[in-house]
Amino acid sequence: MTTTFRPATPEDAEFIGWAQVMAARGHLPRGWFDIVLQRDEAFCIAYAAKLATAKARSWWHYSFVTIAEMDGVAAAAACTYPDDAPYMVSGEAMAEAADAMGLSKAEQAQLWPRGAFILTATSGEDHCWTVENVATKEGYRGRGVAAALIRHMFDGMRRAGGPKRVQISFLIGNEPAERSYRSCGFVFAEDKTAKEFEAAMGVPGLRRLARDL
Repeated sequence: MTTTFRPATPEDAEFIGWAQVMAARGHLPRGWFDIVLQRDEAFCIAYAAKLATAKARSWWHYSFVTIAEMDGVAAAAACTYPDDAPYMVSGEAMAEAADAMGLSKAEQAQLWPRGAFILTATSGEDHCWTVENVATKEGYRGRGVAAALIRHMFDGMRRAGGPKRVQISFLIGNEPAERSYRSCGFVFAEDKTAKEFEAAMGVPGLRRLARDL
């Protein structure tokens, strides 16, 4: 099968929404979106799709996403950005998506308190590209698609200039993800654990890998 890579477009919002929900779950049955929204999978994916096309260009926005296609079918997605700016507008994007999904202001006020645990296990380097929201459709897993996508993204980072390092984080215990990322040259940087994170997710925290670009 032929693998190609392309920038995401607004028309990819549903696939991106799915990828973000799956990436947040990692190897677990539920993830950040499930915990925050307390709705079924279809709702979580639709909400994440709204994040992908929100006016606020957060780290969920389609403009940061690259898609891997196999024989013309979207098989995997990942996003990357060179600084913290996409995180700074996360709240704005969440409010846009919540409004679009018809969530009341009372319910919206509960979203971030439910999800704030994520910050207790988050770490990162300054002046470093970040790769996030990596997910592959089930039928294409085990073929190295995600690793090929990330390597392709390395080339884009080099062309763009800026930071000379790149990092990626994932749930501790997600062994398939770790094998994939290490095959791209990432090495261990840090484990960040927290009781609040483990209480919410059921795993101790996040593992971060990094490498020179």
